[in-house]
Amino acid sequence: MTTPTLTRPELTAADRCDRCGAAAQVRAILSKGGELLFCGHHAREHEAKLKELSADIQR
Repeated sequence: MTTPTLTRPELTAADRCDRCGAAAQVRAILSKGGELLFCGHHAREHEAKLKELSADIQR
């Protein structure tokens, strides 16, 4: 028996950065739940902290 897994849909042009509203290029899934969307600029700016929080970063 296989266990079903949840997958997140691909980012689309409608997905926007949570910081500035630009087109989202990165999804950060937080280990304690929730997700954040970032444009490339803000993803790079917050990458170290996201890694520190063990976020799953999807590009």
